[in-house]
Amino acid sequence: MSRIAVIGSGSWGTALAIVLARRGDHRITLWAHTESTVRTIESRRENVRYLPEVAIPRSITATHDLEDAVRQAEIIVLAVPSEHLRGVVCALAPAVDGQTFVSATKGLEDGTARRMSEVITDALGERGATVPLAVLSGPSFAQEVAVGSPTAITIASQDAAVAAALQKAFAAPTFRLYTNDDVVGVELGGALKNVIAIAAGATFGLGLGHNTIAALVTRGIAEITRLAVACGGQRDTLSGLAGLGDLVLTCTGALSRNRHVGVELGRGSRLSDILIAMNGKVAEGVRTTQASLALASRCQIEMPIVEKVADVLAERLSAREAMRQLMGRPGRNESEVGSNP
Repeated sequence: MSRIAVIGSGSWGTALAIVLARRGDHRITLWAHTESTVRTIESRRENVRYLPEVAIPRSITATHDLEDAVRQAEIIVLAVPSEHLRGVVCALAPAVDGQTFVSATKGLEDGTARRMSEVITDALGERGATVPLAVLSGPSFAQEVAVGSPTAITIASQDAAVAAALQKAFAAPTFRLYTNDDVVGVELGGALKNVIAIAAGATFGLGLGHNTIAALVTRGIAEITRLAVACGGQRDTLSGLAGLGDLVLTCTGALSRNRHVGVELGRGSRLSDILIAMNGKVAEGVRTTQASLALASRCQIEMPIVEKVADVLAERLSAREAMRQLMGRPGRNESEVGSNP
């Protein structure tokens, strides 16, 4: 039995807590940012805001005490939005004493373009702490994980023993994990697919059809792969679960928040109105877009789809004009490799 703290009570954190609790051999603590969320979970056994009508097992203890949740844990799963990750890790650092960390957040830090594992390492390093670390990513809608739909994802760590131990600890009848040592590729695949999903959603909102979405998915994985390889990732990783698998799901699935943002942009809605209507739910691709471009510039990688998503989010272009400009780019040989598509 392991004692696991899941930090973050959004849909993904709650779903992970549920699937881990269903194994029956872990003690799970779910940390929520607000006391009202803790009270609701404890009284109704349901996360009304993020996973309504999905029962939360009574074996899961909800808490608002961050340090207490971490201090009692052997494994710490971080499932908070990317913009809050550094602050949360800094806050829990005093209670860190050798626990294994798992990053389940998909994104890049705004302003630094750092991957989430880098943010965790930075934040803990400020307090003089070093820990075993892995990242969890792959095609996984929280709603489907929570209700028990068969799901396969990737657990990546530079330490093979850490990845193997977490694979064993997290595996469940409907939750299958594959190990990987390519932390860079797994994280960038999980972060950038959200940006491409905004573009794919916009094509749906514009009514452009399946041909266009297929083209965006295919060229999108090419852009993601170029950047990941330039940052030290492995090309094969981006053809797996954490790359193409996650991209296809997020670009085509109706449960995707990032695709939803794109759909509404394609229909002519303003970004500010779309985000307000999401009632606090996070579409990581919105923040990741600019950070992705900063990282690509640093690596001298051209990312035309991401660039156009940035233009649409900033209201410099309409979704239709952005698509027109992408289609008007000079022709290329599909087999070309390197910095330019």
